[in-house]
Amino acid sequence: MNRFRHFAAIDWSGATGERHRGIAVALCGQGHGAPALLRPGHRWSRIEVLDWLLGAMPAETLVGIDLGQSLPFLDRGAFFPGWTRSPGDARGLWALVEELCAADAHLGVSSFVDHPDAARHFRRQGKPPGAAFGGGGAQPGRGRLRVTEAAQARLGCRPTSNFNLVGAAQVGKSSLSGMRVLHRLGHRLPVWPIDRLPPRGSVLVEIYTTIAAVAAGRAPGRSKIRDVATLNDALCTFGSAPVAGQGPIDDHASDALLTAAWLRNAAHARALWHPEGLTPTVAATEGWTFGAP
Repeated sequence: MNRFRHFAAIDWSGATGERHRGIAVALCGQGHGAPALLRPGHRWSRIEVLDWLLGAMPAETLVGIDLGQSLPFLDRGAFFPGWTRSPGDARGLWALVEELCAADAHLGVSSFVDHPDAARHFRRQGKPPGAAFGGGGAQPGRGRLRVTEAAQARLGCRPTSNFNLVGAAQVGKSSLSGMRVLHRLGHRLPVWPIDRLPPRGSVLVEIYTTIAAVAAGRAPGRSKIRDVATLNDALCTFGSAPVAGQGPIDDHASDALLTAAWLRNAAHARALWHPEGLTPTVAATEGWTFGAP
Protein backbone atom coordinates (compact mmCIF):
# COMPACT_ATOMS: atom_id res chain seq x y z
CA MET A 1 0.00 0.00 0.00
CA ASN A 2 2.66 2.50 -1.03
CA ARG A 3 0.42 4.36 -3.46
CA PHE A 4 -0.58 7.21 -1.11
CA ARG A 5 1.25 10.50 -1.56
CA HIS A 6 -0.07 12.34 1.49
CA PHE A 7 -1.09 11.34 5.01
CA ALA A 8 -3.47 13.34 7.18
CA ALA A 9 -4.76 12.90 10.73
CA ILE A 10 -7.72 14.74 12.22
CA ASP A 11 -8.28 14.94 15.95
CA TRP A 12 -12.06 15.31 16.19
CA SER A 13 -14.60 16.79 18.61
CA GLY A 14 -18.26 16.24 19.30
CA ALA A 15 -18.57 19.23 21.62
CA THR A 16 -21.50 21.62 21.41
CA GLY A 17 -21.07 24.76 19.33
CA GLU A 18 -19.55 25.83 16.05
CA ARG A 19 -15.77 25.98 16.58
CA HIS A 20 -13.66 23.67 18.70
CA ARG A 21 -10.19 23.79 20.17
CA GLY A 22 -10.33 19.98 20.17
CA ILE A 23 -10.14 19.73 16.37
CA ALA A 24 -6.67 19.63 14.83
CA VAL A 25 -5.62 18.67 11.29
CA ALA A 26 -2.07 17.55 10.45
CA LEU A 27 -0.58 16.57 7.10
CA CYS A 28 2.67 15.09 5.83
CA GLY A 29 3.93 13.80 2.50
CA GLN A 30 5.96 10.79 1.48
CA GLY A 31 9.48 10.47 2.81
CA HIS A 32 10.69 11.72 6.17
CA GLY A 33 9.57 15.33 6.34
CA ALA A 34 7.98 16.59 9.53
CA PRO A 35 4.19 16.64 9.67
CA ALA A 36 2.63 20.08 9.87
CA LEU A 37 -0.57 21.46 11.33
CA LEU A 38 -2.99 23.01 8.87
CA ARG A 39 -4.11 26.46 9.98
CA PRO A 40 -2.29 26.34 13.34
CA GLY A 41 -4.07 28.35 15.99
CA HIS A 42 -7.32 28.27 14.05
CA ARG A 43 -10.44 26.92 15.74
CA TRP A 44 -11.91 24.59 13.16
CA SER A 45 -15.60 23.95 12.72
CA ARG A 46 -16.82 20.52 11.70
CA ILE A 47 -18.24 21.98 8.49
CA GLU A 48 -14.81 23.42 7.65
CA VAL A 49 -13.25 19.98 8.05
CA LEU A 50 -15.91 18.51 5.75
CA ASP A 51 -15.19 21.22 3.19
CA TRP A 52 -11.45 20.50 3.42
CA LEU A 53 -12.02 16.79 2.89
CA LEU A 54 -14.13 17.43 -0.20
CA GLY A 55 -12.36 20.40 -1.75
CA ALA A 56 -8.88 21.12 -0.43
CA MET A 57 -7.35 17.81 0.66
CA PRO A 58 -4.49 16.81 -1.65
CA ALA A 59 -4.98 13.97 -4.11
CA GLU A 60 -3.97 10.45 -3.08
CA THR A 61 -4.29 11.14 0.65
CA LEU A 62 -4.79 8.54 3.36
CA VAL A 63 -6.76 10.51 5.94
CA GLY A 64 -7.63 9.27 9.41
CA ILE A 65 -10.27 10.76 11.71
CA ASP A 66 -10.28 10.00 15.42
CA LEU A 67 -13.86 8.82 15.84
CA GLY A 68 -15.96 5.67 15.73
CA GLN A 69 -17.32 4.93 12.26
CA SER A 70 -20.28 3.07 13.68
CA LEU A 71 -21.92 1.57 16.76
CA PRO A 72 -21.83 -1.99 18.09
CA PHE A 73 -23.96 -4.35 16.02
CA LEU A 74 -22.53 -7.88 16.09
CA ASP A 75 -22.99 -8.43 19.83
CA ARG A 76 -26.79 -8.27 19.57
CA GLY A 77 -27.47 -8.44 15.85
CA ALA A 78 -28.65 -4.82 15.70
CA PHE A 79 -27.55 -1.31 16.58
CA PHE A 80 -30.77 -0.67 18.52
CA PRO A 81 -32.53 -3.95 19.31
CA GLY A 82 -36.27 -3.45 19.60
CA TRP A 83 -36.39 -0.26 17.53
CA THR A 84 -38.11 -0.81 14.20
CA ARG A 85 -35.99 1.90 12.57
CA SER A 86 -32.69 0.33 13.60
CA PRO A 87 -30.60 0.27 10.39
CA GLY A 88 -29.02 -2.82 8.94
CA ASP A 89 -25.60 -1.36 8.15
CA ALA A 90 -23.28 1.54 8.88
CA ARG A 91 -24.35 3.70 5.96
CA GLY A 92 -27.95 3.27 7.05
CA LEU A 93 -26.92 4.38 10.54
CA TRP A 94 -25.23 7.50 9.18
CA ALA A 95 -28.35 8.34 7.19
CA LEU A 96 -30.58 7.91 10.25
CA VAL A 97 -28.37 10.16 12.40
CA GLU A 98 -28.38 12.80 9.66
CA GLU A 99 -32.16 12.60 9.23
CA LEU A 100 -32.99 12.93 12.91
CA CYS A 101 -30.42 15.71 13.44
CA ALA A 102 -31.28 17.76 10.35
CA ALA A 103 -32.29 20.73 12.52
CA ASP A 104 -29.20 20.52 14.80
CA ALA A 105 -26.72 23.27 13.95
CA HIS A 106 -22.99 22.71 13.40
CA LEU A 107 -23.41 18.96 12.78
CA GLY A 108 -24.67 18.49 16.31
CA VAL A 109 -26.40 15.29 17.41
CA SER A 110 -28.59 16.23 20.39
CA SER A 111 -31.77 15.32 18.54
CA PHE A 112 -30.51 11.81 17.99
CA VAL A 113 -29.33 11.01 21.50
CA ASP A 114 -32.51 12.52 22.96
CA HIS A 115 -34.82 10.60 20.61
CA PRO A 116 -36.84 8.29 22.89
CA ASP A 117 -36.06 5.14 20.89
CA ALA A 118 -32.35 5.90 20.73
CA ALA A 119 -31.93 7.39 24.21
CA ARG A 120 -32.60 4.11 26.00
CA HIS A 121 -29.35 2.75 24.53
CA PHE A 122 -27.10 5.63 25.65
CA ARG A 123 -25.53 6.83 28.87
CA ARG A 124 -26.25 10.57 28.85
CA GLN A 125 -25.00 13.41 31.02
CA GLY A 126 -27.10 13.99 34.13
CA LYS A 127 -29.34 11.00 33.49
CA PRO A 128 -29.24 7.34 34.53
CA PRO A 129 -27.99 4.96 31.82
CA GLY A 130 -30.69 3.99 29.36
CA ALA A 131 -32.42 0.68 29.98
CA ALA A 132 -30.57 -0.90 27.05
CA PHE A 133 -27.14 0.60 27.79
CA GLY A 134 -24.73 -2.29 28.10
CA GLY A 135 -27.08 -4.63 26.29
CA GLY A 136 -26.89 -7.29 28.97
CA GLY A 137 -23.29 -8.14 28.05
CA ALA A 138 -20.47 -9.25 30.28
CA GLN A 139 -19.46 -5.65 31.02
CA PRO A 140 -22.72 -3.68 31.21
CA GLY A 141 -21.05 -0.84 33.11
CA ARG A 142 -18.75 -0.05 30.21
CA GLY A 143 -21.43 -0.34 27.57
CA ARG A 144 -21.45 -2.33 24.36
CA LEU A 145 -18.25 -2.53 22.31
CA ARG A 146 -17.52 -3.18 18.66
CA VAL A 147 -15.37 -6.06 17.43
CA THR A 148 -12.59 -3.62 16.57
CA GLU A 149 -12.64 -2.25 20.10
CA ALA A 150 -11.90 -5.72 21.43
CA ALA A 151 -8.92 -5.70 19.06
CA GLN A 152 -7.85 -2.30 20.45
CA ALA A 153 -7.91 -3.79 23.94
CA ARG A 154 -5.43 -6.45 22.83
CA LEU A 155 -2.94 -3.61 22.26
CA GLY A 156 -3.41 -2.52 25.87
CA CYS A 157 -5.83 0.30 25.03
CA ARG A 158 -8.99 0.91 27.03
CA PRO A 159 -11.65 1.72 24.44
CA THR A 160 -14.89 3.36 25.49
CA SER A 161 -18.31 2.38 24.20
CA ASN A 162 -19.69 4.69 21.53
CA PHE A 163 -22.95 4.51 23.48
CA ASN A 164 -21.27 6.35 26.37
CA LEU A 165 -21.77 10.12 26.28
CA VAL A 166 -20.41 10.88 29.76
CA GLY A 167 -16.93 11.66 31.07
CA ALA A 168 -13.60 12.84 29.70
CA ALA A 169 -13.04 9.59 27.80
CA GLN A 170 -16.47 9.51 26.15
CA VAL A 171 -16.38 9.17 22.38
CA GLY A 172 -20.08 8.86 21.65
CA LYS A 173 -20.92 12.41 20.59
CA SER A 174 -17.75 12.82 18.55
CA SER A 175 -18.51 9.58 16.74
CA LEU A 176 -22.14 10.52 16.08
CA SER A 177 -21.21 13.99 14.83
CA GLY A 178 -18.59 12.34 12.66
CA MET A 179 -21.25 10.08 11.19
CA ARG A 180 -22.97 13.19 9.87
CA VAL A 181 -19.72 14.07 8.10
CA LEU A 182 -19.36 10.53 6.73
CA HIS A 183 -22.94 10.63 5.44
CA ARG A 184 -22.35 13.96 3.71
CA LEU A 185 -19.24 12.62 2.02
CA GLY A 186 -21.50 10.20 0.19
CA HIS A 187 -19.32 8.08 -2.08
CA ARG A 188 -17.02 10.94 -3.05
CA LEU A 189 -14.41 9.79 -0.53
CA PRO A 190 -14.29 6.03 0.19
CA VAL A 191 -14.49 5.09 3.86
CA TRP A 192 -12.50 1.92 4.57
CA PRO A 193 -13.51 -0.81 5.34
CA ILE A 194 -17.18 0.07 4.87
CA ASP A 195 -16.18 0.74 1.28
CA ARG A 196 -13.68 -1.46 -0.50
CA LEU A 197 -10.18 -0.10 -0.74
CA PRO A 198 -9.92 1.41 -4.23
CA PRO A 199 -6.76 0.99 -6.35
CA ARG A 200 -6.23 4.76 -6.51
CA GLY A 201 -7.45 8.01 -5.01
CA SER A 202 -7.84 9.19 -1.43
CA VAL A 203 -9.27 7.02 1.35
CA LEU A 204 -10.65 7.84 4.81
CA VAL A 205 -10.06 5.54 7.77
CA GLU A 206 -10.98 5.57 11.44
CA ILE A 207 -8.03 6.17 13.73
CA TYR A 208 -7.48 5.92 17.46
CA THR A 209 -4.58 8.21 18.31
CA THR A 210 -3.56 6.03 21.26
CA ILE A 211 -2.60 3.30 18.76
CA ALA A 212 -0.11 5.67 17.13
CA ALA A 213 1.25 6.66 20.53
CA VAL A 214 1.69 3.01 21.56
CA ALA A 215 3.51 2.33 18.28
CA ALA A 216 5.87 5.16 19.22
CA GLY A 217 6.62 3.49 22.56
CA ARG A 218 4.18 5.35 24.79
CA ALA A 219 2.21 3.47 27.43
CA PRO A 220 -1.55 3.34 26.65
CA GLY A 221 -2.34 5.19 29.86
CA ARG A 222 0.25 7.91 29.10
CA SER A 223 -0.45 8.45 25.42
CA LYS A 224 -0.96 12.22 25.58
CA ILE A 225 2.04 14.37 24.65
CA ARG A 226 2.16 17.97 25.84
CA ASP A 227 5.64 19.24 24.99
CA VAL A 228 7.49 19.53 21.70
CA ALA A 229 10.63 17.67 22.84
CA THR A 230 8.61 14.58 23.77
CA LEU A 231 6.67 14.81 20.53
CA ASN A 232 9.90 14.92 18.52
CA ASP A 233 11.24 11.89 20.38
CA ALA A 234 8.08 10.03 19.39
CA LEU A 235 8.27 11.23 15.78
CA CYS A 236 11.85 9.97 15.60
CA THR A 237 10.62 6.40 16.19
CA PHE A 238 8.72 6.71 12.89
CA GLY A 239 11.75 8.07 11.03
CA SER A 240 10.19 11.52 10.86
CA ALA A 241 12.02 14.82 10.96
CA PRO A 242 11.20 16.89 14.06
CA VAL A 243 8.65 19.67 14.15
CA ALA A 244 9.89 23.17 14.85
CA GLY A 245 9.56 24.88 18.18
CA GLN A 246 9.96 24.04 21.83
CA GLY A 247 7.98 24.06 25.05
CA PRO A 248 4.33 23.15 25.59
CA ILE A 249 2.06 21.86 22.83
CA ASP A 250 -1.66 21.22 22.89
CA ASP A 251 -2.33 17.49 23.04
CA HIS A 252 -4.90 17.71 20.23
CA ALA A 253 -2.17 19.12 18.00
CA SER A 254 0.38 16.52 19.12
CA ASP A 255 -2.12 13.69 18.59
CA ALA A 256 -2.74 14.83 15.01
CA LEU A 257 0.94 15.39 14.21
CA LEU A 258 2.12 12.06 15.61
CA THR A 259 -0.71 10.10 14.01
CA ALA A 260 -0.09 11.63 10.58
CA ALA A 261 3.53 10.44 10.76
CA TRP A 262 2.39 7.02 12.00
CA LEU A 263 -0.06 6.69 9.10
CA ARG A 264 2.80 7.33 6.66
CA ASN A 265 4.54 4.22 8.01
CA ALA A 266 1.50 2.10 8.79
CA ALA A 267 -0.05 2.51 5.34
CA HIS A 268 2.59 0.16 3.94
CA ALA A 269 1.80 -2.66 6.41
CA ARG A 270 -0.37 -5.10 4.49
CA ALA A 271 -1.51 -6.86 7.67
CA LEU A 272 -3.19 -3.69 8.94
CA TRP A 273 -5.48 -3.71 5.91
CA HIS A 274 -6.42 -7.35 6.58
CA PRO A 275 -6.94 -7.75 10.35
CA GLU A 276 -8.09 -11.16 11.48
CA GLY A 277 -11.44 -10.04 12.88
CA LEU A 278 -12.50 -7.97 9.88
CA THR A 279 -15.16 -10.05 8.16
CA PRO A 280 -17.45 -8.65 5.44
CA THR A 281 -20.27 -8.42 7.98
CA VAL A 282 -18.11 -6.53 10.48
CA ALA A 283 -16.96 -4.18 7.72
CA ALA A 284 -20.48 -3.37 6.56
CA THR A 285 -21.98 -2.86 10.01
CA GLU A 286 -19.35 -1.81 12.56
CA GLY A 287 -16.38 -0.69 10.48
CA TRP A 288 -12.84 -0.96 11.84
CA THR A 289 -10.10 1.09 13.42
CA PHE A 290 -7.03 1.22 11.19
CA GLY A 291 -4.10 -0.22 13.11
CA ALA A 292 -6.16 -2.50 15.36
CA PRO A 293 -4.86 -6.07 14.93
